[in-house]
Order: sequence, then structure tokens, then C-alpha cells
Amino acid sequence: MVRAHISQSRSRVWFAASLAVLLCGCGDILTETPPVGDDFESPFDGLSFSFNASFLRGDENFERVFRVEDGLGPIFNNNACGSCHPGDGRATSDEVFLRISRGHDLAEDVGGPQLQTRAIPGVPAEVLPPGVDASPRMAPPVFGVGLIEAIPVETILAHADEADADGDGISGRPNWVESPDFIPSHEIGGGPGMQLGRFGRKASVSTLLLQVTAAYHQDMGITSDFMPVENPNPQHGRTAIGDTVADPEIPASTVLDTTMYVRLLSPPARGPSTVETTRGEVIFETIGCATCHVPVMTTGDSPVAQLRDVDAHLYSDMLLHDMGPELADNRPDGDASGTEWKTAPLWGTRLVADFTNGVAHYMHDGRTTDLGEAIDLHGGEAAAVRQRFGELPTADREALLAFVLSL
Repeated sequence: MVRAHISQSRSRVWFAASLAVLLCGCGDILTETPPVGDDFESPFDGLSFSFNASFLRGDENFERVFRVEDGLGPIFNNNACGSCHPGDGRATSDEVFLRISRGHDLAEDVGGPQLQTRAIPGVPAEVLPPGVDASPRMAPPVFGVGLIEAIPVETILAHADEADADGDGISGRPNWVESPDFIPSHEIGGGPGMQLGRFGRKASVSTLLLQVTAAYHQDMGITSDFMPVENPNPQHGRTAIGDTVADPEIPASTVLDTTMYVRLLSPPARGPSTVETTRGEVIFETIGCATCHVPVMTTGDSPVAQLRDVDAHLYSDMLLHDMGPELADNRPDGDASGTEWKTAPLWGTRLVADFTNGVAHYMHDGRTTDLGEAIDLHGGEAAAVRQRFGELPTADREALLAFVLSL
């Protein structure tokens, strides 16, 4: 049913493009449907009717563009989920946002923890206040997060080595965080006590439901049953002026459907193997990249059959690592320090440029479009691996890069 829906949507796009060609004679503007597995927007195959229905509702929510009359703002960063996640993938360096704090203080008195740089008419947007730690962040992809959510805690912790007991210089550790009271215990990462962080650049969010709820609230200024109080601009008083739409602006069902939508987004298929990528994979393992970018983790139990007991080829250990001064933002996040980052999953790397105007942006802030430079920026725990990468013969370096770009 979902595949049929997607096919029908793409058929409408094809028809519109074809009509444009007939009217203007511009034969080069046609697009074509990507091959199966070559996009970030497809659901897992074989979903039940109820999951399909929720996916479709969530898909509409994800693409919805909020207006002032819908409750947008009063301060915000963007007006739709899809605006920061083009094609459900990562953003570009043009769409970075700032996380701010004073050490472990979220600096809410001056606009923390996230700076909203846009506002509805008649309302001042936030500006970066003095004396805060600011961390530019590029929105991560949302595909495959259902598999990440379903990986058992003990599977992730098995890769932790806080004291570097094996002496390899890699000491990944979990980020333990608290879950808000509105997250029910039956949600993975919800309930009392400290929970394992999984989402966000520093693994500072333990539940997918919180990640989606906070995105509505912080990124778009949309209140919900879970977070019903407007996000005002404390730099100009704490009254949320200008937004006259009654709160909550969306019901819990909308948030839950959007959460289910991203939960059911399948990661893209890996590209075809070649002699070069096969050799690059061996080099990737040999020089130590796979110590942090763990190729596969197996999920555990899940109410969604397609997420249960599945090998997730995410190329991440989901742990925090000290990446040295080159990548430091000097902003703590939960238990993560100003030099620590969660290992970014590498799946879908081969398709990034297809959804970002032909240019791929790497690292948490999109600072480089060169994959080799992105590796060279790895310091701290990854310094030895970076050195081994730099010492590789040119052909071996190219093979390793080809391998990563095939994921």
C-alpha cells in the first residue's frame, strides 16, 4: 500500500514534468524515479495495514509547511520538518542551527538551549547573547532511526571501553540522560532513572518521541500535548506575543504519527561492491576505522516485525568519543563534554549529495565537502587512525574513500 502511494506521488511528479516539456520544449528538465534503495524516504517492506496508515499520516506531517495561522513560532528555525531534512537526509551547511549553554547550564534566561534565529512578523528573533558556548549543528538524517532505537542497551554497552582497557587509545562511553516525565515507560529510553542516549550529535536524547516532540517545539515553535507551552524569546520578555493560535497547536496523535513515520523509514541499500570498494573495506578495518564505526549491530525485540532481530549496518558504536580540539565545540551536552561526539553512522553516505544540491557536507556542522578532509579532522581518540590514514599510499586512500562512499 505504501509503495503504491509513493509510486502514485512520483507518477504525478513525472506527469507534471512531462507536461512542462510539452509546453516549453525543455527536454532536459525531466527527473526519474530513483532505483529501489536509492532514497531516504521509503518505508520498510511488508508493513501491516495499521503501520502503513500511520506511516502515510506521518509522511504528510513531516512535509507540512506551518504558517503563522497554524501556530508557527513566535520564534523558530524553520517551518517544516522536511526543510531541515531534505529527502529525509541530513541538511547542508546553509541549514545549521546553534545549540547554546553556559557550561552545563542551558542558559534558558537568554534563549538556550537552542537559538531561534527566525520569527513571525512583529516578533523579534533571538540573537546570540554574549558569554555563552555556541555549537553549530547540521540536522542529521532521520532514516534508520527505528533500527537505532531497537538496538538493545547491552549491545551498545558491549562496545564501551571507558578506561581503554585494551590499550588501543579508543575509550567510547555512553551518554546517560534523564527522560522527561511525559515520555511513557513503554517507550524505549523512557521511564524513571538514567537512560541511554541514542539521538542527537552528542547522544543527549534517549527517546525518539522526545526527539520529534522537541523538534516541533524548538525548530518550528509548534506546541503539542507533550510540550504545550510556547517557546518565547526571553531576550525580549517571556510573553509569547504574536502567536494567537490556541495551545496545544497539534495533538499528541500528530506527534505520534510523525514519530512512527521516522521509525519506519528504511535506511538506503548499500551500493554495489567493486574490487576497489572491497579492498577499501579491508583497509577501513585494518587501520582501525571500524573500532568506532562498528559495521553492524543487531536489534532486539520490537512491536514492528521489520525492526526485530535485524542486522543494522549503521557503521557506528553509538558512543561518545573525545575527538580532540579540531572538532571541539567546547559545549557540554548532558554527560558529554565539549570535545566529545557520538560516532556518526555512515550508512547512506553514497546518496548524501543527491539530496543536497549535488554537494555533500560532512561533520556535525557541515564544515567540509571533502570526505578525505573530514577524516583528517578526526583527532583525540582517532588521532592514531588519522595518522594511519595519512600514511596510506594514494591508491589505498582512494580505495578507503570509495568504500565509505559506497555505504
